[in-house]
Amino acid sequence: MPVVSLDNTITLALSVRDRHKSAAWYEENLGFELIHHIDEAGWSEMRTKTDGVTLGLGEQAEPNPGNTVPVFGVTNIEVARAALEDAGVVFDGETETIEGMVSTATFYDPDGNALMLAQDLTRAD
Repeated sequence: MPVVSLDNTITLALSVRDRHKSAAWYEENLGFELIHHIDEAGWSEMRTKTDGVTLGLGEQAEPNPGNTVPVFGVTNIEVARAALEDAGVVFDGETETIEGMVSTATFYDPDGNALMLAQDLTRAD
């Protein structure tokens, strides 16, 4: 039985130089649909053609090409993080929260690949 229960969602997070330009590229070339730009967070999300899968575009001056971080949706990030930590999973710093939007926590698999948990704070559960 898994240590933590995940939602049926995943966001593939990419670092890009210009979120607006990248969003237009993904829309024009792959038919993805813009969900929102959150300028104060340097973040954009796009709906892909696969149910439950979104593409997240994080703006960085020097993006790291080829570094995709899967972001797994959870209902309660505190419970999920505690369960993974109890199982010996290593996290990178504290859980980060953008009030009224999202809480995220980065962790690593045994080979050092970065993964992330995210709790959508815009949903009423």
